[in-house]
Amino acid sequence: MAILLLTSGVVVVLTCAAFLAYEFVTFRQTTLKNVSTLGAIIAANSTASLAFRNEGDAREILSALRAEPHVVAAALYDKRGKLFARYPADLPVAAFPVAPDRDGYRFEHSHLVGFAPVAQASNARLGTLYLQSDLTAVYGTLRLAGAVAALVMGVSLLVAYLLSATLQGTISRPILALAQTARGISDRHDYSVRAPKLAGDELGLLTDAFNQMLSRIEDQDRARRQLITELERSNKELEQFAYVASHDLQEPLRMVSSYTELLERRYGDKLDDKGRTFINFAVDGAVRMQRLINDLLEFSRVSTRGKPMQPVDVNRVLGAVRANLSVAIREAGALVTNEALPSVVADETQLVQLLQNLVGNAIKFRGGERPLVHVSAQPGATECVFAVRDNGIGIAPEYFERIFVIFQRLHARGEYPGTGIGLAVCRRIVERHGGRIWVESAPGQGSTFYFALPTGNGGQVP
Repeated sequence: MAILLLTSGVVVVLTCAAFLAYEFVTFRQTTLKNVSTLGAIIAANSTASLAFRNEGDAREILSALRAEPHVVAAALYDKRGKLFARYPADLPVAAFPVAPDRDGYRFEHSHLVGFAPVAQASNARLGTLYLQSDLTAVYGTLRLAGAVAALVMGVSLLVAYLLSATLQGTISRPILALAQTARGISDRHDYSVRAPKLAGDELGLLTDAFNQMLSRIEDQDRARRQLITELERSNKELEQFAYVASHDLQEPLRMVSSYTELLERRYGDKLDDKGRTFINFAVDGAVRMQRLINDLLEFSRVSTRGKPMQPVDVNRVLGAVRANLSVAIREAGALVTNEALPSVVADETQLVQLLQNLVGNAIKFRGGERPLVHVSAQPGATECVFAVRDNGIGIAPEYFERIFVIFQRLHARGEYPGTGIGLAVCRRIVERHGGRIWVESAPGQGSTFYFALPTGNGGQVP
């Protein structure tokens, strides 16, 4: 409302100012025109008086100015510039100019004064007429116009205030109701709330559209919540199934493996080469099945057997990884280096598993050169980005997403061992910590695996 009143006030003030300025200029121009016309008439009538030096006729002509109350003084000067006749007669001579000034009229304070030539068309100049007009009446009219303008301005502002107050209640109440409803929805995330409809005009249509939008959002939110609930239940069931199935498969698989090995020891000398090959296939299959089951258990335990988050020194974690992979590092002649690593809030056991999988893959997928693995970190304001860089065989860009999917392998089992679960476990661990993982690589140029974890203590290097 204040803006409306301010706008209306400015418009009214500018309008009144323009009106007063117009009146002022118009009054001055009109007065100047009237006085100059009157002067021309008096000058024309005074030619005979000045030509014949008839002072009585001159005073009588000037006395006709009594009909013009605003003319307070008038005089005729002869051609030598001496005062010849004056009006009014009782006005002292000192009140008149000693000698005529240049022709023309000018405004002086509250008077309009001027000189007009007295001459006949065929003769030289006979003298000069002096007129002095009082502008008090004109300025009084202007003051009256100003008072009227001020009154109009005051009444206009009052009417604008009353209209604004009335219209504000009509316009602002529905808008404020919409704003309050939107704020409540934002604070409570309750999409069942509806904005009250307070008018049947365009604002009412806006309220209806807003409520229809809320209805659609409520339906979508209800469907989303239901889907999330179903997905959570399904994930829990799948995790439980994977754990139970893997656990229950352990015993019969151990039995198969044990009896197959026992069969080979007792009856191996009685079997031919083909029979021993079959037994080797069975043992190898049992071993691979055992490894696959163990990896499945490991994958399912990321969410079901995770430990509480706490500050962890990643330098200590990398030391444990070196110890766990000491045999593989020694056999491959690998060099694992690192920079000073920060502390983060994490599950230390899973962080060991994460780095062990990444460093182990860097050693396993090596090329012809000595494996070089470097671990670094870049602490940030909200997350700390770790990098595990190697000089291995590299990965083509089209496989960057596929390698993080469970059971996805890019190489035959004979080239590189494994079940294709390791990187899926890495992604699951990182996502449990609220982070993200990705890779940058090119075939034959090595790979750099990045994972970002939220910084619990600012990611400061201890």
